[in-house]
Amino acid sequence: MSEARLLLQSLRSDHLSNGKVNVSTIGFTQSTAERFFDRLEREGVKTIIDVRLHNTSQLAAFAKADDLAFFLQRINNIRYVHQPLLAPTDAMLKTYKKEKGDWNTYEKRFLELMEERKIEDRLTPEFFEGGCLLCSEARPHHCHRRLVCEYLNDKWNGALSVRHL
Repeated sequence: MSEARLLLQSLRSDHLSNGKVNVSTIGFTQSTAERFFDRLEREGVKTIIDVRLHNTSQLAAFAKADDLAFFLQRINNIRYVHQPLLAPTDAMLKTYKKEKGDWNTYEKRFLELMEERKIEDRLTPEFFEGGCLLCSEARPHHCHRRLVCEYLNDKWNGALSVRHL
């Protein structure tokens, strides 16, 4: 086993013995800017982890990447990170959103994508501490941000304590 892999496993083992990582998720649609930023402040979010594939859409209003990074820093002193590794592909989005695809098919394909990308080996639980996964969906029920957390919790033996805002 490689030295890097052993170090990663050691970090995970040490972390898991110390408790769970607190992470939250949030969507920005159907929310005012005031309500959105208030929820982040109440939760004590330190970093927004943007898991959208496209984070510059004109439809995103206050959640466009550069504007959001500015607002987060200015209003709540929150760091902004774009992490497209945790986003679906363009083809998956098109099939599900524009062609009105089936959620169960989308969920299965997205989980397979996370497996293919081996996100559990490329990230650590500590990366998520005080973080909040952001995407556009108002609720987590049919959203990939929930699937990311569930997938990682499965791979990391429940290391994440997840709260959907």
